[in-house]
Amino acid sequence: MRVAVNTSILFGDLPLERRAAAARAAGFTAVESWWPFDAVVPGDREVEAFVRSVEDAGVRLVALNFPAGAMADGERGLVSVPGREAEWRDAVAATVGVGERLGTRLFNALYGNRVAGADPAAQDALADEHLALAGRAAARIGGTVLLEPLSAAPRYPLRTAEDALAVVDRVAAQAGVTALGLLLDLYHVAVNGEDLDRVVGVAGPRAAHVQVADAPGRGAPGTGELDLARHLRRLEEVGYAGWVALEHVPGDGDPFAWLPREQRAAA
Repeated sequence: MRVAVNTSILFGDLPLERRAAAARAAGFTAVESWWPFDAVVPGDREVEAFVRSVEDAGVRLVALNFPAGAMADGERGLVSVPGREAEWRDAVAATVGVGERLGTRLFNALYGNRVAGADPAAQDALADEHLALAGRAAARIGGTVLLEPLSAAPRYPLRTAEDALAVVDRVAAQAGVTALGLLLDLYHVAVNGEDLDRVVGVAGPRAAHVQVADAPGRGAPGTGELDLARHLRRLEEVGYAGWVALEHVPGDGDPFAWLPREQRAAA
């Protein structure tokens, strides 16, 4: 298992420029991040500070989210949202640009909520265009655009692994863009009522990235009811060889006490 840690959720209480170093001090050599800037197109100084913080910490940024809108206000991505076309083009250029500098090859694109008064079919058609654009940009540097089912977002249409894979297949068939893949977050699909044994067996071979947290509560493995160790072993058995990113809330005390330090550094 190659482990990465999400610095946005596990070190989000720290200033951005200190998060990568904190992850390294905790024993991790691979990290992922939500979009780390307030703006879709950050200033050069902000980008330089972020890039330098990752490089100076000696960690690898393995995955990066595209800008996803005002998450605190309930937005969950720009991909399928009408009226955000120019913003999405800027988001693709900015995100892939940061990824190219840091060697990042996985880019998470939240699909966007259903919009009141908008035709869902029209939103899906817009998403296809936007994902094809992002896929072509990511493919230029050998990258993959990820699609993620989410929980606790009632207007977000991708709730199962099959929902996300249907979009991946649709864009490949219609636009010929194959640089898209499934982000399988075991926490989200479990909270949405999916049988993890079935999901891992069916969708695991097609996963391009995996994230974990326990449920209920989104705490560290061992704090809830999910047998994450068994599910991760099964993922390996069905052929998954990618990253497993920790995306659980810190909780009280050492958030990594469950994971021996020698297992935190990626080979």
